[in-house]
Amino acid sequence: MEEQEFNNTSRKCTPRTGSFRGRESAYSYQYHHRLPQNSYRLDCGFGFGYQNQYQTFPALLPLPTTIPLQLTLTSPFPQNQSFGLKPHLLKGSWKQSNHPIATSSESQVQDLSVDRGRKQIETRTCLPFNNKGNVGKILDAKPASYAVARRPDSGGVEGRVINLLANHFLVQFDPSQRIFHYDVEISPSPSKGIARKIKQKLVEEHPKVLSGALPVYDGRRTIYSPLEFQDDRLEFFISLPMISVGKTVSPSLELMEQHKIFRVNIKLVSKFDGKVLSTYLDKGDDCAPLPQEYIHALDVVLRERPLEKCIASGRSFYSSLMGGAKEIGGGAVAYRGFFQSLRPTQQGLALNVDFSVTAFHESIGVIPYLQKRFDFMHDVVQRKTRCLTSEERKEVEKALKNTRIFVCHRETVQRYRVHSLTDEVAENLWFPDRDGKSLRLVNYFKDHYDHDIQHRNLPCLQISRRKACYLPMELCVICEGQKFLGKLSDDQTAKLLKIGCQRPSERKAIIDRVMEGPAGPTSGDQANEFKLQVTREMTRLKGRLLQPPKLKLGHGGHVRNLTPSRHDRQWNLMDSHVFEGTRVERWAIISFGGSADQKSSVPKFMSQLSQRCEQLGIFLHKNSVISPLFEPMHVLGNAKLLESKLKMVHKAAFNNLQLLICVMERKHKGYADLKRIAETSIGVLSQCCLYSNLGKLSSQFLANIALKINAKVGGSTVALYSSLPSQMPRLFRQDEPVIFMGADVTHPHPLDDYSPSVAAVVGSVNWPAANKYVSRMRSQTHRQEIIQDLSAMVGEILDDFYEELSELPRRIIFFRDGVSETQFNKVLQDELEAIRHGCSKFPGYSPPITFMVVQKRHHTRLFVSETDPPFTVSDENVAPGTVVDTVITHPTEFDFYLCSHWGVKGTSRPIHYHVLWDENKFTSDEVQKLVYNLCYTFVRCTKPISLVPPAYYAHLAAYRGRLYLDRSDCTSTSTISRPSPPKTTPLPKLSENIRKLMFYC
Repeated sequence: MEEQEFNNTSRKCTPRTGSFRGRESAYSYQYHHRLPQNSYRLDCGFGFGYQNQYQTFPALLPLPTTIPLQLTLTSPFPQNQSFGLKPHLLKGSWKQSNHPIATSSESQVQDLSVDRGRKQIETRTCLPFNNKGNVGKILDAKPASYAVARRPDSGGVEGRVINLLANHFLVQFDPSQRIFHYDVEISPSPSKGIARKIKQKLVEEHPKVLSGALPVYDGRRTIYSPLEFQDDRLEFFISLPMISVGKTVSPSLELMEQHKIFRVNIKLVSKFDGKVLSTYLDKGDDCAPLPQEYIHALDVVLRERPLEKCIASGRSFYSSLMGGAKEIGGGAVAYRGFFQSLRPTQQGLALNVDFSVTAFHESIGVIPYLQKRFDFMHDVVQRKTRCLTSEERKEVEKALKNTRIFVCHRETVQRYRVHSLTDEVAENLWFPDRDGKSLRLVNYFKDHYDHDIQHRNLPCLQISRRKACYLPMELCVICEGQKFLGKLSDDQTAKLLKIGCQRPSERKAIIDRVMEGPAGPTSGDQANEFKLQVTREMTRLKGRLLQPPKLKLGHGGHVRNLTPSRHDRQWNLMDSHVFEGTRVERWAIISFGGSADQKSSVPKFMSQLSQRCEQLGIFLHKNSVISPLFEPMHVLGNAKLLESKLKMVHKAAFNNLQLLICVMERKHKGYADLKRIAETSIGVLSQCCLYSNLGKLSSQFLANIALKINAKVGGSTVALYSSLPSQMPRLFRQDEPVIFMGADVTHPHPLDDYSPSVAAVVGSVNWPAANKYVSRMRSQTHRQEIIQDLSAMVGEILDDFYEELSELPRRIIFFRDGVSETQFNKVLQDELEAIRHGCSKFPGYSPPITFMVVQKRHHTRLFVSETDPPFTVSDENVAPGTVVDTVITHPTEFDFYLCSHWGVKGTSRPIHYHVLWDENKFTSDEVQKLVYNLCYTFVRCTKPISLVPPAYYAHLAAYRGRLYLDRSDCTSTSTISRPSPPKTTPLPKLSENIRKLMFYC
C-alpha cells in the first residue's frame, strides 16, 4: 500500500553473513524515530515543527509491515585492526604556518596547486583595440577570441564622494593551505539528511583514517578536507540505528531497534591550494581564469554550519527561528532567512550575505491544505456525496504532484512523494495484496488500523509510478520545509513582499545578527579547520553621487528645460507638457463586468481623461467614435467570443481605430487574449484599467494612463536637454547616429516544463534623443537562455533604424538583461557573434559594439554611513545617482553598481552593470554617465527608473510575447516530465500598423 520515496528505495532481503561488496542495493532504507504515542511532532533541528492534528487516531501498524533486520555481519576489516597514521598527516595546530604538504600515492590524481594551475589557464586571446578612430573593425572575430573586457582605468571620478557600507564581508584565506577533494559514493543511496548523518558518524568513528581532519560535505558526491586521508581510496561500512514497528497487532506498539548498513566509498579526485586565487585577486595575471574549484570548496566550507541548522534553497537558508512562519494564504507560509555567496572583489575574497524571504508549503493535513488553496474543496469536504469534477481534479493533482507527505495513522518518519491521484475515489478503490487477492481499501484500513475513512468521495494519493500504492488524503500531512514552487497569486505576492520589505537600518541589523548568530556562516569550527577568517563587519567604501541631467519638456509648443532638484529626483508636469505629444482622433472604450454604479462612472472617466491629456499636451478627442460598449466578465474567458466583440468594435469604427480603452471589473487571465487579439489579429493599440481606479479618478492615475497612451501612439515624455553628443563629444556626434539596444529572455514558471521561452530585443530609432524604441520578439526552446534568433532580430531592427534615419548606426550599445555570471562567457561568445552576423547583412558594415550585461537579481545592498564614529546607518536609502566601482566590484573586469532610482519602500537594490565587450572604449565616467542619463528618459513616469530603459523595454516586450502564448481557453500545462520539449510554438505575427510602435509599454 505504501512505498518510500524513490531515491530512498531499495530491495528488501534476508540478511546474510559475509562481505558487503557487490550488494549496493541489498538493504532497505527505513529510518524511524521513536515518537511518543499519538504525538506526531517533528523537530528537525532548524526551527520547523508540526503538531499533528489527527491525534485522536490510535497508534497503528505500518503498511506494509517491516521485516526486522537481524544483522550478523562479518566486519569488512580484520578484528582489532588498527590504522597507523602517516607521520606527515597528523593534525597540527591551526596556526602552524609551515604545514607539510601531503602527496598522493595515486599517479592519476589531479594536482591543481599553483605551479600546475598556471599551466592550465584556458587559452584566451585579448584583442587590441583600434586606436586610429572612433569606428574600428575587429580583425579577428572568431568566437574563441572573445575575452571579457578589462577595466580601462582605476574607476570614475565624477560626482560627490559619499561614505557607504556594503553587505560584503572580507574573507581571509591562507594561499598555501591545501584542500583535498574526495568523491564519495554511498550505497544504498540515502537522502541528503541521512547522508549528512553518515558523514558525521564517519568522522566520529574513524578519526585516524581521516587524519584527524574535520572535512566538509556538500550532501551529494563531494567531500573537501584540509588534510589528506590515510589512503586515496577508502571503504567504510556505517551502521545507523533505525526505529520501526513490530508485527504484533496491539494497542501499544512494539518498537524494535534495527540497524541499517551503508557502504561508503571515498576516492581522492584532486588537490589544490589558494595561490591561483591569490594571484587572481592581486590582479597579477590578467589572463588567469578564476579558480572555480577552489571557490566552490570554500563555499562548501562556509555552508556547512548553516546546512546543519536551516533548510537550504539554492544559495539561501531559511528557518522559523528568524521570525517564525507568516501565513500568506493559499496553503503557503513565508519564512525569513539569509543568502550567502563568495565573490572575488577588489578588496579580496568577500562573502555576500543578505536578508531573504520565500514561500514554503504550510505543514498541515492534506485536506486542510487543499481547502486553503481551492474554494471548491470546502464544498467537496462538507458534502461527502460530491466528487471532484475533471477540472477540479486536475487542479488538485497539479497542486500536490511531487509534494512530500508523511502519514499520521502509524508511527513512522518515512516520507513519500505524491505521484498522482487515483482515478477512482476511496469508496471504489481495490488493490491486490501480496498473494494476489483483491482487497477493498476502506475495509483494509478498518481491519488493519481500526480507522473508518471519512472522505470516501475523494481520490487517494498514488505514491508510486510502478504499482498501486494508495494513501487516503485524510491520513496524510504535508511535510515541512518544502519550497512553494507554484505561481503565487497577487495577494500572496503582496504579503510576501511586505514581509521582505525592510528599511535599510532594519535590514542591516538582520544581516549583522546572521553573522553573529548560531546558524551563520562563521558559527562552526569548519572555517578554522581550513584557515578561513571572515570579518563580521560590513565593508566600508566610498561611493560617488552623480548629478542629474537637465531635461527637455514641452511648454505650449515651446521647449522648457528642467533639472530634477528634489531628493528623489522626481519632477511633475503641472506646469509643463510632455516633450512630444500625439493626437488620438479615433478611439473607443469597452467595459467588462462591473456593477451598475461602476458603469455609470465611465462617461465621467472619458471626459476627465480627455482633459488630463490636454493638460499634458496630448490630444485625445473628447468623444469616442462609438458609444461605450458594456460586456459581461465571462466574455474575457472565451477567446473566440472576445475576438468577435473586438472585431465588431473595430468594424464600427470603419476599421480605422487608433486606440481601444478596456475597463475591467477585476484582473482576469483573459487580459492575455485581449492583448494578443488586439495587436496581432485586429491591429489596434489597447490600454487597460480597473473599475476600482475609476472610482477615485485621481490626477496621478489619469496622468499615468495619459503617459502610457502617448508612448504607445508614438509620442515621448521627456528628452535630455543636453544631448548625448554634447555631453560626451569624444564618443558621440550629432551627425553619427548611435543605437541603444536591449535584450531579455523570459521563461515559464518553475512547474511548467513544456512552454517555450520568449526572447525580445528592442532598439532605439531616433537620434540624438534616443527615447523611441522598436521591438522584435521570438519564442524559443524551453528554458534556453541564449537568444537563438538574435542575428535576425538585430538585422530587422537595423532595417527599421535605417528607414527612420536613412543611415545605419555608427555604434551599437547593447544591454543584455537576465544573464548570470556563470553564463557570461557563453553569452559573450554566442550573442556577440550573432550581433555581428546581423550587421553583416549590410555589405561592409561592421560598427564598434559595446556589450553590457545588466543584473538586477543580485544581493549586494548599499547603506548610507555617517562619516564619524559610531558610524551609524541612516534609515534612508542611498540617493539616486549613487555609483560604486571600487572595493566590492570585480578585481579586473569592467563593472559597477548604480542606484539610479529613489527607494520608497524597503531597501534599494542597485543595478549591477558588467561590460563584457567594449570596442567603443568607454571610460568609467562615460559609461556610468550614459546609463544614468538614459534612466531619466523612460516614457511611463516622471522620475529616473532603476533599470536602464533599453533593458526595461526588452523585459516588457518579452513579457508581452509571453502573454501571446497564455491562452485562457487552453488547459493548464501538465507537469509530467517529458524526455524533451516539443517543437516551439511560434508567436503570432504583429499587425503591420503597430509593429513600429511601443505597444508593450
